[in-house]
Amino acid sequence: MKKVSVAIFEGNEQLLAELKDYFDQSTEFELCAATANGNSAREILKSKNPDVAVVDLVLVGCDGFGVLDAIKAEKPDCMSIAIGGFVDDKIVDRAIEHGAMYYLAKPVKAETVIERVKELSSERTFVHKVSGNMRDKRKINSIDEKISNIFITIGIPPHIKGFSYLREGIKMSVDNPNIINRVTKELYPQIGEKFSTSASKVERAIRHAIEVAWNRGRTDAISSIFGARVYIGSERPTNSEFIALVADKLILESLE
Repeated sequence: MKKVSVAIFEGNEQLLAELKDYFDQSTEFELCAATANGNSAREILKSKNPDVAVVDLVLVGCDGFGVLDAIKAEKPDCMSIAIGGFVDDKIVDRAIEHGAMYYLAKPVKAETVIERVKELSSERTFVHKVSGNMRDKRKINSIDEKISNIFITIGIPPHIKGFSYLREGIKMSVDNPNIINRVTKELYPQIGEKFSTSASKVERAIRHAIEVAWNRGRTDAISSIFGARVYIGSERPTNSEFIALVADKLILESLE
């Protein structure tokens, strides 16, 4: 089985060393690059093809945003994780706009970064398993980006587990709309299997992600996304209602 190729572009020497040591010894992953220099990272991307890249926003030379842009332009199949020292919605939004699938705020443990790399690598391999359907990688990236943009707009932060669980549930519902009627028996267990967790933890994490968005009170943003004031004030949709809303929006957009 082909190893997942990982690139580490990290400005903190200790974290860089810890991640490099782990991926150097891994039987599941192959470390294709490791540097604290943004200019070197951009040069590396011309010859290397990582499946997953970890990108610190603060690098020597070119900053992390420039590296994310290079990945997005030159290696569109590569999934990126951004790491930054700021817990700020504007920075998080900007990182997502530049192509990051996750944003991790420092201080962050190497174990947490490794866990997120594993989640993204499982998303790549899971493409060939969902509902028996084969989907073009560029289409996957496009759907991921659309869903992530919706989440960021309405206030679901990318660093919580419910973000990735919810995104996967929506993609599954786009592929197979009928699964929304079997969330407990099929959707949650399939997501749990993919992320090596239980169906009940998936359900709770998704519910928490939706609660976070609604507690932020971005009703105007929510209304602009769905085209109407579907939920007002403290009223929030159930997990299945929210998944169905976003999946229907994406399906309708694909028909236009």
